[in-house]
Amino acid sequence: MPNTLKLEIVTPEGIICSEQAEMVTLPGVEGELGIYPLHTPLMTEIVPGEIIVKRGGKDYYLAVGPGFAEITGDHVSVLTDMAIRADEIDEARIEQARRAAENRLRERFSESDAAALNAAIARSIENLRGRRRTRRTGPQT
Repeated sequence: MPNTLKLEIVTPEGIICSEQAEMVTLPGVEGELGIYPLHTPLMTEIVPGEIIVKRGGKDYYLAVGPGFAEITGDHVSVLTDMAIRADEIDEARIEQARRAAENRLRERFSESDAAALNAAIARSIENLRGRRRTRRTGPQT
């Protein structure tokens, strides 16, 4: 019986993460989804949020954009447009992007523009939340 599973996170830029984990928590469309070794095979959509990786008894965090996850008994594969480790997030840049998006939202835009800006704001807030958590708990890898 395996006690770990392999986590791979792939973005258009390449492989962001490829490591063994004791547990992975994904931000699913209906809430958080906890994955342990020997999980039932599953294909699911993920939403912008935070992936939590338990390794060596510690939790590590990654901010992630929308995408898909394929889960097998010993493997979690995530395809997404954006993923970044919490300790690599530039908090000042995220805060600046959030403010810029909010300012643009105050201007007059079409519904599709407003939806895109709201999504950008949500991603920025999730990234900022992950960075602040890292600052409280120490560097994460």
